Amino acid sequence: MARRGKKKGRPVSGWVVLDKPVGMGSTEAVSKIKWLFQAEKAGHAGTLDPLASGMLPIALGEATKTVPYVQDGAKVYRFTVAWGEERSTDDLEGPVTNNSDRRPDEPAVRALLPKYTGVIMQTPPQFSAIKIAGERAYDLAREGETVEIPAREIEIGRLDIVEHGADRTVFEVECGKGTYVRSLARDMGRDLGCFGHIAELRRVEVEPFTPDDFVTVAELEAARFGEKDDDKSGEMDAPIDFSAIDALLVETAAALDCLPQVAVSDDAATKIRLGNPVIIRGRDAPVEAEEACATARGKLVAIGAIEQGMFKPKRVFVG
Repeated sequence: MARRGKKKGRPVSGWVVLDKPVGMGSTEAVSKIKWLFQAEKAGHAGTLDPLASGMLPIALGEATKTVPYVQDGAKVYRFTVAWGEERSTDDLEGPVTNNSDRRPDEPAVRALLPKYTGVIMQTPPQFSAIKIAGERAYDLAREGETVEIPAREIEIGRLDIVEHGADRTVFEVECGKGTYVRSLARDMGRDLGCFGHIAELRRVEVEPFTPDDFVTVAELEAARFGEKDDDKSGEMDAPIDFSAIDALLVETAAALDCLPQVAVSDDAATKIRLGNPVIIRGRDAPVEAEEACATARGKLVAIGAIEQGMFKPKRVFVG
């Protein structure tokens, strides 16, 4: 029988709320963070294009179990639409496919905003990760195919003009899961009769995280190696002090602010981690909840359901 290989990396858990720079892909960012923390496991909560900057929440260890809750959270983007050109990718990367000499004034742009606020139907870009007959739309687009991508329902909480100029407008949008900002630029340009594409895109927030949680690659490297240490070999055999970089992690439980919180004793936490239900005590404890999270001493214990005054674990977390 083949021996099971030893896991590589540390069993570190928590969230890195990375301020991703332009030019770095989401997969590359995850690999970089995993290497800096020498973590066993890592994943991100929502792709951010290489041409975009801003918030890319990266989960380490046990926090990967909470990724779906962050993916479902509202997001805030600040983006610039350049008027006069439509591009194949709906951003700066692709070639120009349509152009116009027309430019919209601010009243015309402002009058369009209500159409793009609330629950609307949106068609994703040709260059997107949507699957068409089992293949990614961007793979088909790169092969020169134009495919019919069905429109889908999205929700936009607000869409504001931040700044308007002769050739471009800066917006801020708060939107739900599945919204493509590049599609907003494309569709607004068509409605205004002048075409448009994304010239700059930055993700400002991903609920429940805020800009106060931001950390940069440079800050992480400084915490990991020291300000004046040029040796970044990161050898696994070298004795390394991870306390400084670990201090930059956001607690795993922060991703579950959307759920009812139940504080339990250490004894109850032990029972829950073994998969056993426990009675919820306390005047303010919820009686029923389809999903809730149990914590002990501020640390996440489990996600589960509350039924008839009992917490029943569905997914437990290592203490």
